[in-house]
Amino acid sequence: MSEQVDGEVRARAKRHEENDESGVGGKRNKSETSRPESCLDQPADFTGVHEVVKYDDSQLPVRYYDPDTTEPIIGGLNSLDDLLSWKRNEAHPFNVSTVPLSPRDPPLSHTALRTLVSHDMMGGYLDDRFLQGSDSDQPYSFYHWQHIDIFNYFTHNMVTIPPAGWTNAAHRHGVLVLGTFITEWTEGGKACEAFLKDEESYRTVADKLVQICHCYGFDGWLINIENQLSATAVKNMPLFLRYLTEQTHERVSGGLVLWYDSVVQTGHLAWQNELNENNRLFFDVCDGFFTNYNWTEQNLEWMASYSGVQGRQADVYVGVDVFARGEVVGGMYDTNKALEMIRRHNFSAAIFAPGWVYETQERTQFRHNQDKFWALLSDHLPIHRPVSSLPFTSTFCQGFGKAFYWRGKRQSERSWFSLSAQQPQPLFSSSKEGRGWLKTRACPDEVWTGGSSLLIEGLIPTEQTSAAGVRVLSLHMPLASSTLVTLVFKASPGVSLSLQKTVQDQNEDKLTVSPVALDQGHHLVTQFSQLCGLHSENGWTVRCSLLESQGCSLREVCVNIHREGAPQDTPFSCRLGQIMLMDASAVQLPPDRIEGLCIYDVVWLRGSAAAADSHPPGPLLNATLRWDFKPELVTHYRVHWHRLRGPDPRVPAEPLRLVSRAYARLFRLTELAVPGPPALLELVVEPVLRSGFALPQSQWGRVRLSYSQEQRQED
Repeated sequence: MSEQVDGEVRARAKRHEENDESGVGGKRNKSETSRPESCLDQPADFTGVHEVVKYDDSQLPVRYYDPDTTEPIIGGLNSLDDLLSWKRNEAHPFNVSTVPLSPRDPPLSHTALRTLVSHDMMGGYLDDRFLQGSDSDQPYSFYHWQHIDIFNYFTHNMVTIPPAGWTNAAHRHGVLVLGTFITEWTEGGKACEAFLKDEESYRTVADKLVQICHCYGFDGWLINIENQLSATAVKNMPLFLRYLTEQTHERVSGGLVLWYDSVVQTGHLAWQNELNENNRLFFDVCDGFFTNYNWTEQNLEWMASYSGVQGRQADVYVGVDVFARGEVVGGMYDTNKALEMIRRHNFSAAIFAPGWVYETQERTQFRHNQDKFWALLSDHLPIHRPVSSLPFTSTFCQGFGKAFYWRGKRQSERSWFSLSAQQPQPLFSSSKEGRGWLKTRACPDEVWTGGSSLLIEGLIPTEQTSAAGVRVLSLHMPLASSTLVTLVFKASPGVSLSLQKTVQDQNEDKLTVSPVALDQGHHLVTQFSQLCGLHSENGWTVRCSLLESQGCSLREVCVNIHREGAPQDTPFSCRLGQIMLMDASAVQLPPDRIEGLCIYDVVWLRGSAAAADSHPPGPLLNATLRWDFKPELVTHYRVHWHRLRGPDPRVPAEPLRLVSRAYARLFRLTELAVPGPPALLELVVEPVLRSGFALPQSQWGRVRLSYSQEQRQED
């Protein structure tokens, strides 16, 4: 590497040292929230701001906000300079994960046959780059989280930062999320020579990677070097990996660094399709090794006996290209053949590009194709249980839908996609015994809340006297001594539903118990209904029951479908809209209220009379809201607005209008059509509690925005 290039790396590092942290900060606390200066400077009795409407170009950074709509977006870093110039105090607040990594049972360290998914699809940063969601009618989503352990977001940007929606959905299910650091071709070679020149350079790059990971709340990196390295660079690569791994472990709880099978110890780019003496030096200094895809069973047999693998077989992730490019085992709908072979030799698996089902198959049948693909693999995919706490709720929403529903009613008619909205996912299964059969799948057509319900279909044949049973949830959840269980469902005529739960006591004995149904007059049902306003309506049934236990943990939730009446072939369909569990002694409203709601980064765009229902045309308001509230209490927030006063004092204040949903303690209003100036608006944030209880409006957040027309100077 020339002295000029080396000097540039040193100069970049020195330039940014003054404006950024010299280290990577303390251990990540995912409840920490950085707030913009504009909020911190506002007085304690702040209730609103005044704006003069000016139609100027947005000054928001284009790498974080769409220049036309000011919507928050995310992308990768394309060069070494982009990485070295990244500053924590300039990080994108909308891409910070809001969901801590859930503990899991078993822990990753005790999982012998792990599964990694590397999500490489159509260049990446598609609908998911819109951090508050999009109105895509055919998005890609992943929801078989119980089957995988690690999720890697992969693109060909030098630094791939996972969109927060993926991190939120994965963390909710106890799955780690890795970004990608990749160098390729001639430019990648130049970058490697620059940052691997010496210890100061590679430590600077590693520190930046750890800062990014720590700041945005994901869990580590896949390192993929797809270019040749000089003697100096290849000598320093293991040192870089060791330092990056140590710092990731120190700063990120559960952090992980994996190496992709590419460069060998000589510095040549030579994919080995196995772990061996040529690449072991990289494996020895990080957390795992992701092999290339063109392996044979002979490679697996050799690795199984290789001394360098002994004691760390779970850390070897054998790559499987779902597109089946090159000479590979399996792929496409035969991916199970590769997985079966990998498990036979007791290795972990890395499933690359499972978005194949979306890219190559009929997209209108996406859910069907996705379920088919993962069902074929399920025999080789151990299930892990996320460790949850009370209250627990799931509406089985997969983070997208044809419309958005709220308690059985359509709240929005548009298609939508937001991975942060994804709820804890059920187990999907299909079984057949004799003439009887049963299948579960997501249904977007009849929904309680969100974008999908869980549809259970099947046939109870005449000769079957027992109920048809299906596992719905696999969890690890400590229960209260009395746990209130609420199920919202629709059942076809001729059948009824009951719940059955598997619990584990203090002696680790597993017991099957059934909660006791409560009648409508029970004091708990009355109290619960009053607090959350939850009633049977629109064909949905709300049923409350009580589960008594001492020192037990919930492991599984099963649904039994019973035939009513005389024995006969009974086809059935049942939709589960929501399941909720809470401590029966905690059926009460929390005293907490939204604090510190503020508004900043206001941008005005020109509207139309049709959009604002006003004449002359009203402006379009774009602004960021931020507030404080206990994140453990909520599933999301609803953002409302209404006009308090306009130019005509005889016009009364309007009722609240719903804008959208927020899954973080900040929200970007985009292209909100408001009345022409002068006017006074109120923006209102409503917490939607995990308990389902309706928090009184007195505990919502409110901020006022007044605005007037810019005064033009006369000639």
